[in-house]
Amino acid sequence: MPSLHLLSLSVVLSVAFAGAACNQADPSAATSPSGRPAVAEPIVAALGQPPAAAPAVNRKQAATVKVQLETTEQEGQLADGVRYKFWTFNGTVPGPMVRVRQGDMVELTLKNAPTSRFPHSIDLHAVTSPGGGAVATQTSPGGETRFSFKALNPGVYVYHCATPSVPEHIANGMYGLIVVEPEGGLPKVDREFYVMQGDFYTAGKLNEPGLQAFSHEKMLNETPEYVVFNGSTTGVGGAKSLKAKVGETVRIFFGVGGPNLASSFHVIGEIFDRVYPEGASEALRNVQRTLVPTGGATIVDFKLEVPGNYTLVDHSLSRVLRGAAGTLEVSAEPVPSIFSPGGPVSSAGH
Repeated sequence: MPSLHLLSLSVVLSVAFAGAACNQADPSAATSPSGRPAVAEPIVAALGQPPAAAPAVNRKQAATVKVQLETTEQEGQLADGVRYKFWTFNGTVPGPMVRVRQGDMVELTLKNAPTSRFPHSIDLHAVTSPGGGAVATQTSPGGETRFSFKALNPGVYVYHCATPSVPEHIANGMYGLIVVEPEGGLPKVDREFYVMQGDFYTAGKLNEPGLQAFSHEKMLNETPEYVVFNGSTTGVGGAKSLKAKVGETVRIFFGVGGPNLASSFHVIGEIFDRVYPEGASEALRNVQRTLVPTGGATIVDFKLEVPGNYTLVDHSLSRVLRGAAGTLEVSAEPVPSIFSPGGPVSSAGH
């Protein structure tokens, strides 16, 4: 009999937003147009940061893997001063990374929180079956559904909610990645990170403060106000920056939830040593940026040789102004044999 392996997929909510608190005006000093004291906007934390799941190939045979996910609808911070009602898997955007081995039998249980207003479901692109699991998991608020599937093909696959209107559920944050490792595993690296891009459609304009409603019209027109990594404009920045050291090899599992925009994923100042396009089994080498379609994913590996802060972007660069930027902090002493910052060649001016 195969061994039993249980994935622990917990919810961690970030409360480290002191900077936002410092920027709040003193409510006792503010007044509304009517002359009455203005009501201060509540300070809402961004959703939690899901980590990359641990490798699944520390065993020599396939196993039964039990995965438990819960769909929730909860308010969080989309940008500084901007609140949004996200729909999530396990309280994070993206949802938790699920990681299994080729040949595993995956038993997935989906719960829909009693506080939800809408039914939810899950479609995993790693599932070989009509609907990818969505037919079996249309789950009402307070309900629970379950199904099993065999992970036949290695790769990196998107999962998402597939309850009508499907693009609306995705646009509100319901997506994540499932990694199916080949039997021999992926090449070893020192650090692994998990990043997903998504486009958000708010009724208010970019950076308009307060609780923002979802705009169905903007979604249909494919005109998002925000394009972000990991659910907010600071999803991969500030306290949530990725961190590594010179000399280490890193791997980024990168996916695009959408629902509409593809991504030209790039790390400014780095060259990907290996790219697995669409999570394919064969890698390309020495790649400057890689195109990741909506509902698709990739793996990029590279070695860190120079310290400093590297910026992750969608190289459709106007999207950086809508939030599609993150930071990889690399610590060590300078390495002038590879890069020297130099300075002004002359101060004379002429």
